[in-house]
Amino acid sequence: MATYTGKRGKSLENLINYSNQVYLQKGIAVVNKLPTPIKVTKSKGTRIINGFFEEKSTVDYAGVYKGKALYFEAKSTKQQRFPLKNIHKHQIDFMYQAQKSGAICFFIIEFSGYSETFLVPFDFLHLYVLNADKGGRKSIPYDDFIYYSVGLLKSQNGVPLDYLSLVDKLFDNVA
Repeated sequence: MATYTGKRGKSLENLINYSNQVYLQKGIAVVNKLPTPIKVTKSKGTRIINGFFEEKSTVDYAGVYKGKALYFEAKSTKQQRFPLKNIHKHQIDFMYQAQKSGAICFFIIEFSGYSETFLVPFDFLHLYVLNADKGGRKSIPYDDFIYYSVGLLKSQNGVPLDYLSLVDKLFDNVA
């Protein structure tokens, strides 16, 4: 049985996009949603009739904060665990290389059933992915996010989802 998941994280994405606009207006950071490259094969005016994904996207968001490159992926789940199949190998590979080069990489993970959203360091998820590849767990329990995340995201300082207040804690871990 196939499960449609296309719009699951749309409200999370909208919150992040609005937060990024506030950050930009306040002169705090420049962060943008990265579009997935699409090759248009047929169009009518400004409307795309037919096309295909030209290549795999890297991550959802990229930007600059306090002189450092930021890359992050936003994911949402209704479950009481986070399925690792929601993260693709090319995303992990990209973030690994970016972090190795000095960027700040992380995930924003929403547990919609709990109405909670966590900021999670890349290394935390990367470790779970590596273990899963060796036959370990294929998901991360909700409780692990409580313990290992940088913290819960909340609305503060006029920002609907103030993730940058938690990103500051990641600066110490960057080479």
